[in-house]
Amino acid sequence: MSIDKNSNRNQASGEVSRRGLMMAAVAGAAASTVASSVSASAEEAKAVDAKTGRLNQSVCKWCFPKMSLEELAVEAAAMGMVGIDLLDPPDFPTLKKHGLVCTMVQSHPLGNGLCDSQFHDMCIEKINAAVEATSAEGWKNVIVFSGNARGIDRETGMKNCVDALAKVIPAAEKAGVTLQMELLNSKVNHPDYMCDNSKWGIELVKRVGSDNFKLLYDIYHMQIMEGDIIRTIQENHQYFGHYHTAGNPGRHELDDSQELLYPPIAKAIAETGFDGYFAHEFLPVRDPIAGLRDAVSQCIV
Repeated sequence: MSIDKNSNRNQASGEVSRRGLMMAAVAGAAASTVASSVSASAEEAKAVDAKTGRLNQSVCKWCFPKMSLEELAVEAAAMGMVGIDLLDPPDFPTLKKHGLVCTMVQSHPLGNGLCDSQFHDMCIEKINAAVEATSAEGWKNVIVFSGNARGIDRETGMKNCVDALAKVIPAAEKAGVTLQMELLNSKVNHPDYMCDNSKWGIELVKRVGSDNFKLLYDIYHMQIMEGDIIRTIQENHQYFGHYHTAGNPGRHELDDSQELLYPPIAKAIAETGFDGYFAHEFLPVRDPIAGLRDAVSQCIV
């Protein structure tokens, strides 16, 4: 029996060629899948548009220290957010360049606040300056703080807050600016802060008696202090003029590593008819823009 070596070689060559073609096809399919995945991710990123929802979403710059304000403004605008929280007048031109507003303007220091009369002159000066700067832009919110108690009892602290606010509310009312006192936790982040629960804060709003003074309801802080977030919002939303988000524990992304579920919280806020600003204030531990995009997406209702 004769053996045709060329025939065997050709047969082997054909098998190799077929194998190569099959491997190339598989590789091509894999590459196509990866490309499609990347393309889908890019399209998904473009599809996140906060303006399609009922909440006016914004973000706090201090949570993103590795990004310039310019960089964050570009990302915020691309995601359909309306502005950036907790900035000062020198930051305003950058915001306006990208069609954004400062959704909360800074005023006096957090710890040295209105519950302690020794800080009233300083606080009043800074609040009035912030109100003037905010009004000049046609914007609407200035943050204020109760400050730390330093041994002052809660009733005295509340009276001191009322006295100080009485001196700045007329200017805020005339300017169409709302002063927002932030509710902060005194358990983990801000020991001795007086306005650390919604009950105390709501009583303060009632005593001040002006539509230009409300509470900044920080969901993260109030989860630590009292929980029952959705019921509190539903029953007391008229006293809340601004919201902050973050996961708990840790104040990180709004993901499954924490105990707060934001889609129903955002829905509850939207259903109250809230037309103020809803600002993200979490400290990212992974890609910051991916985390922000996810937060915005969860809160589109």
